Amino acid sequence: MTGPAAGGGRRPPAAVLCGLGTAQADLLVPNAEITERLGVADDWISSRTGIVERRRVDAETSTADLAVRAATAALKSAGTHTADVLIVATATPDHRMPGTAPDVAARLGLHGVPAFDIAATCAGLPYALQVAKGFVADNAAQRALVITADRLSHLTDPDDRRTAALFGDGAAAIVVRRGQTGESGAVGPVILGADGRHAGALVVPHGQFMRMRGREMFQHAVTRMSQAAEQAAAAAGWSLGDVDRFVPHQANARITGAVGRRLHLDGERVLDNIAHLGNTSAASILFALAHAASDGALRPGHRVLLASFGAGLTWGATTLTWPDVPYVADLSDRSHRLEAAR
Repeated sequence: MTGPAAGGGRRPPAAVLCGLGTAQADLLVPNAEITERLGVADDWISSRTGIVERRRVDAETSTADLAVRAATAALKSAGTHTADVLIVATATPDHRMPGTAPDVAARLGLHGVPAFDIAATCAGLPYALQVAKGFVADNAAQRALVITADRLSHLTDPDDRRTAALFGDGAAAIVVRRGQTGESGAVGPVILGADGRHAGALVVPHGQFMRMRGREMFQHAVTRMSQAAEQAAAAAGWSLGDVDRFVPHQANARITGAVGRRLHLDGERVLDNIAHLGNTSAASILFALAHAASDGALRPGHRVLLASFGAGLTWGATTLTWPDVPYVADLSDRSHRLEAAR
């Protein structure tokens, strides 16, 4: 080790979680509406994915709309109205150009701050966290707002059995402040990776719906998330036995279970909330953290290991000790029944 910390001096700055907010999509879509269209048995989806229902937005709701709702909730959780940088991790920007982040920043009243998108699909959270850590470490920001937002339902073919039931829409956001390494809530070392040789396993061709090679994605997801999780824990100085809660990207309950078994983590330590949200892409980890914190499954002091995986292929993992932070859900959330005809 080098630098001041090696000699027992002041620890280096860290990005410390101090706010968490979510915004669920408004339309509730149960499995029955999808199985009827696909002509399969009622339990065909749940037995393969663990998903019972998902939430989706209507045609008028944009990614920026979801992002603003989640960001507003996160800022409220952090007890502030401002941030020095805004990062939106999304695979579904509202325009090819410009990015979604500047629009979100303007709507939040954050005029003049750096605002930009990160396109790392379902692995967007750890990628965005690494960038936020850089702003904090360089003293370029005292507070960073990281938003994960996607509306993948609009890229999903309703007649494709491989993808029709998987994806939900939503956004979640966190605020990180400049603090010290070792603090509760400090984001640990971030492990990132990508392998474009397998980009065709999950792709949205221009002007078309999503296409996925499910078996290939499953195998890569289990391998890459397991490896990244092990590396992140080791970089933080933890053994896997030290982990109180493991939160993988909520892609599929079978993937979550397979990664947990590979890491030898019992079921109580593996958070899984895919049943009622589906795969919410980059937002899925934050949704899982928020809901676990809300129902008491995640408590201050818990050592948390995060891992994600997405198209690209991209993946990432990191650690933190869970802080005593209030979770705020967007108060405009509403539940509606989506007509089967949609």
